[in-house]
Amino acid sequence: MSEFDFEGVFDDDYLYFYEPFLAESTSGEVERVVELFELEPGAEILDCPCGHGRIANPLADRGYRVTGLDSTELFLERAREDATARGVEAEYVHGDMRELPWHNRFDGVLNWFTSFGYFSDEENKAVLRGFRDALKPGGRLVLETQNITRIMLNAKPIHVVGERDGDVMIDRWTLDPERARFSTDRLVMRDGRARKAQFSVRFFTVPELRSWLEEAGFENVRTPGLTADTRLVVVADRPA
Repeated sequence: MSEFDFEGVFDDDYLYFYEPFLAESTSGEVERVVELFELEPGAEILDCPCGHGRIANPLADRGYRVTGLDSTELFLERAREDATARGVEAEYVHGDMRELPWHNRFDGVLNWFTSFGYFSDEENKAVLRGFRDALKPGGRLVLETQNITRIMLNAKPIHVVGERDGDVMIDRWTLDPERARFSTDRLVMRDGRARKAQFSVRFFTVPELRSWLEEAGFENVRTPGLTADTRLVVVADRPA
């Protein structure tokens, strides 16, 4: 069973509170993704999960053939609307990242913004195998997640995720060192109403994640630019 309340976390409140600061960082993140993939326009990229298309649509705008998969219909609707507004083509698919339907198709697979580690260890490992299978031989995975060193050096167990027009989203997390998970209680206060959601995400040391990726069939695993004050970005290749 997943420890992640997907419906409670990934909803309109998520977009309402996250969009302002994500909009500020998206341009730079897209540049970084393009740099990490080292792919020419026309290459085929899977963004999984794609959320509301904030990375996928700018990639399509640059000439990449983009497919996005997500389990949240609201996010997919927003992604399609944004693609139409931009005048770009991108394929958006409703689905479960644990059961990818593609084999040997993509030049690159993107997993961005702490979108790995939602499930049990066995399911998470299956996700990595699915990424590997979806790639063409020689294809590349780019994965970005939390850097545990960065978090522990500046630990803020209670923090405001976002605040808009008197509304607020607050997270309180606890660390489970035995299972290597962050468990978060989220409080959302919006339009005079309050609600709660809970979610848990796996965290990794670099050697552990490298081991998982190699076990899943990847090679040349590296962490470009990783320091104690940055997020963890991992690049790995499917053997040619």
